[in-house]
Amino acid sequence: MKILQVFNNNVVLAVDELGRDVVLTGRGLGFKRQRGDTVDESLIGRRFVPAENPGAVARLLADIPPGLLALIDEQFGAAVRSLGSSLPPLAIISAADHIFQAVERVRQGLQMDYPLRVEVAHLLPEELRVAEELLRRLNDRLPVTLPDGEATALAMHLFHAVTGNTNMEQTFIQTALIQQIFGLIAESHGPSFDPHSLDAARFAAHLRYFFARAVAGRQLHGETSAIGRVLTVENPSAHQLARRTRALLELRLNLPVSEDEVVYLTIHLARLEAASRS
Repeated sequence: MKILQVFNNNVVLAVDELGRDVVLTGRGLGFKRQRGDTVDESLIGRRFVPAENPGAVARLLADIPPGLLALIDEQFGAAVRSLGSSLPPLAIISAADHIFQAVERVRQGLQMDYPLRVEVAHLLPEELRVAEELLRRLNDRLPVTLPDGEATALAMHLFHAVTGNTNMEQTFIQTALIQQIFGLIAESHGPSFDPHSLDAARFAAHLRYFFARAVAGRQLHGETSAIGRVLTVENPSAHQLARRTRALLELRLNLPVSEDEVVYLTIHLARLEAASRS
């Protein structure tokens, strides 16, 4: 690998054997090095292959002290694995940038609002639980104490890592969209709908993974036509609500939702309807 640009002693932009721009981090990796030099691969700690703006990624990482980056890599990675997933290499970048900025805000005495706390507690309860433990472990080793509200943002970053969503802005949009869908259900079922129930949590999880499939272009197709016809007849109100949900999803996501996905929405909504009646 050849160095393209040195950002500091610990971060360089290089070109790998496949001709890709890669961001490399490691103590001393850029020390007394310059463009065109061969990378000392024994010093590489982390390797990132951004699809876009590798220079911007390198500049971002260069601002973060190596010790803090190593702590975040260790603790955030452990949190992701505790949720049953492996850590996507690029997910650590957005998490590290967020935590670094949070540390800087505390040092400067700035206060931060934490929107969507209620929604995250309802829709991402397991991620929030893990995020609260992650925040505790970080605060045990950071030079400042991050406020409790940071657990909300960390939960979103964990969801981002577990689902492979590459855009944190979209993650927040999708969480708000789930809340809108819950509003449709509450409007249909009335006060009998319990957004804290196990069935509601399962439906929220189904929606989260639908988003991941939709973004990746892997919606379900051609698998449930017979089941769909039966559900339409046996659960007309749930099927109607599923179609309203589909319309909202298509409007907000700007992509079509397949008939098979509507069938699975109907299954979950029928379950919620039955629970509301019991």
